[in-house]
Amino acid sequence: MFYKAAFIVLTHHRILMPRHASTFKVLSVAEKNDAAKRISDILSGHQYQVRNGFSKYNKIYEFSYHMLGQNCAMSVTSLSGHLLNYNFAGIYKKWHSCHPLSLFDVEVEKIVTENMVDIKRTLEREVRNSQALVIWTDCDREGENIGFEIINICRNIKPNIPVYRARFSEITDRSIKSACRNLQQPDQNTSDAVDVRQELDLRIGAAFTRFQTLRLQKVFPHVLSDKLISYGSCQFPTLGFVVERYKAREQFQPEDFWKIEVTHTTTQHNDDGPVTSTFSWKRNRLFNELACRVLYANCMEPPVVATVTNVSSRPRSKWRPVAMETVELEKLASRKLRINAKETMKIAETLYTQGYISYPRTETNIFPKDFDLERLVGEQTNHPAWGNFARDLLALEGGPQPRNGHKSDQAHPPIHPTKAASNLSGNNARIYELIARHFLACCHRDAKGHETTVDI
Repeated sequence: MFYKAAFIVLTHHRILMPRHASTFKVLSVAEKNDAAKRISDILSGHQYQVRNGFSKYNKIYEFSYHMLGQNCAMSVTSLSGHLLNYNFAGIYKKWHSCHPLSLFDVEVEKIVTENMVDIKRTLEREVRNSQALVIWTDCDREGENIGFEIINICRNIKPNIPVYRARFSEITDRSIKSACRNLQQPDQNTSDAVDVRQELDLRIGAAFTRFQTLRLQKVFPHVLSDKLISYGSCQFPTLGFVVERYKAREQFQPEDFWKIEVTHTTTQHNDDGPVTSTFSWKRNRLFNELACRVLYANCMEPPVVATVTNVSSRPRSKWRPVAMETVELEKLASRKLRINAKETMKIAETLYTQGYISYPRTETNIFPKDFDLERLVGEQTNHPAWGNFARDLLALEGGPQPRNGHKSDQAHPPIHPTKAASNLSGNNARIYELIARHFLACCHRDAKGHETTVDI
């Protein structure tokens, strides 16, 4: 029995060795090459290898990492947005094949767009030798839908491959490694909602575009014979807003006005010199020059002395801003930095990919109660411009206490800086500064002051 038992143990050990030595390969797919590179850099500790895929813009990053309870050979690649796009099947792609009304009922199909064929080939090649698939696309509706495009392509090659979803709101060491430890399942319902929206966009857009183009070309053959009159569910109302604003500007008639201003400079100096106060006219302005000059002449009759009729004083406060969401970021960048919304979001996406800010496409303006605000504020304490403000904020009783709004998309926190930035330049630095200052102001207390009003 002793030798038999020893033989059994020895045989069992020899069977396990090849299995232990085999490599468990995991294919990870991000939404953009920059994100794939950044994720690989974090997980590999800057020790990854790079090789080319079929698309020269989407590299493959390889390294070893412990996840799913074992040591894995990781391959991280990327897409360049949506792989698939809805289109009509068969003859219905042709404009004169049917009445536009029938486009609401005919069959549609999802096909690989022409510029994504090489990326699809890369996925098909890489998944053949992989034992698991991890989706690293952006954690919003579009990202979830893109994730299912990846899943469908990979499962056409390997139907039973396990699929996991990495959920994150920022590309930082802390967030990416946490996502690896807490892999979830993709959300089919969220992806289906995007599919419905895409199909409706296709059917409505194609039907109305074909209808109005063919109709108006008949009515105005000399002007519109070679023109496409496009229609889209979003673009058409937006075009209406643009036209309305254009007409308002064109029809605006400037009109001259006059007003009286009073300034008073104290004879006593403070540390900054004499203090000048400006009094605003309660009437604001007059569109009649003669009437305004008569009132001015009355004021200038000697002796030119102002009589104080009332002095009131009271404490005032100015609310700190609400936590930042996407629309507010675009508005502030346009108003304060003169950077349009498209450029703002392009820069914000870059800052997000580089790990400087959280995900910039969010409708949330409420920080979760367990959010580590002190750590984020602490990241800003060494900045030469607003480091002192951040240190003062941490020293306040109760620490950072953000002013929250009332909106949450249940996916991402408000936009905030994730780490200090010292090597940014140009508009990238300006957008980062806007986000950082807004975040610190949001977490501080309301501004307290005192207002004195003098009537003369």
